[in-house]
Amino acid sequence: MTEEPNTCRNETWTYQGYHLDAGNFTTAMVHYYRAEVTRTNTWRNRLDTTTNWAVVTTAAALTFTFSAPENPHIVMLLVIALTMVFLRMEARRYSYYSLWYHRVRLLETEFFAKMLAPPFEPSHDWGDAMTETLMNPVFPISRFEAMGVRYRRNYVWLFTLSLLSWLTKLWMHPQPAASFQEMLARAEIGFNIHGVWVVAAVLLTYLLLTAMMIVVILRERRAGSTLKEDFHGRRMFPSLQPQPRLAVIITNKRAELAERILHELQRGVTALSGTGMYSGESRDVLLCALTGVQMTHLQRIVNEVDPHAFLVITQASSVRGQGFSPPS
Repeated sequence: MTEEPNTCRNETWTYQGYHLDAGNFTTAMVHYYRAEVTRTNTWRNRLDTTTNWAVVTTAAALTFTFSAPENPHIVMLLVIALTMVFLRMEARRYSYYSLWYHRVRLLETEFFAKMLAPPFEPSHDWGDAMTETLMNPVFPISRFEAMGVRYRRNYVWLFTLSLLSWLTKLWMHPQPAASFQEMLARAEIGFNIHGVWVVAAVLLTYLLLTAMMIVVILRERRAGSTLKEDFHGRRMFPSLQPQPRLAVIITNKRAELAERILHELQRGVTALSGTGMYSGESRDVLLCALTGVQMTHLQRIVNEVDPHAFLVITQASSVRGQGFSPPS
């Protein structure tokens, strides 16, 4: 990989002044793809491990609780609390998994898939999207949303089974309860905590978890697909899109600056004519929309071509057009 201004004969990729031939670039992407797949599988296995812990713990508690009438019902309460800990752990692991999975999908859709169909080239800013996730990693979904997803897919059944088993234990052991009030009295635990408050707390916890699941489902339906939005016709997490910037350059060397921006950053440049109100001198104004990861390279270009140029960089809320989001 070289950093020469001249174009290589067999060049297939140019990014921020680097020129890679086909063999080097493909080898680099293949090794990177293997690394991301390995990391994704690692976190996927951790998700399964946490779920297995919750299943085994629930099964062991059920076996112990119903093996003898004198065994205390509080064991099921401890299992419910422990399952909530597992849910929290799994939500964190799911957040990491979704980040690595997003990178793998970007490679699959924008690199490998584009090898098979015309025009055999990736989208203009997929490299910026990938670089953004590497330099400034952001979890695609919040911990609350991750908990809602994992609860809906796995833990709702475990919590429901534990709740029904606990209520059954209260009703059946040590002998069938004669009334609902007797069952509530059996729910009493140490420190003089009345059974009514224990049952209310357990049911409230279950209802809050179910409400969390419903909120996440409604958000997914509003967003269209698992809190994702379009990225050049496909789906990706909005928080992982390349962040657009608008650069305003006031210079006397607009031709040299525009040529290097067009060639090295592959971004369009618009030239305007301006007048300095203090000096009364004519100035050229260049407008350029680009992504956040390209800002360092742009600053280097400006410093090399015109150290006296005036550079203003602002955050753009939305950029529509070629190389960015498609026109709405």
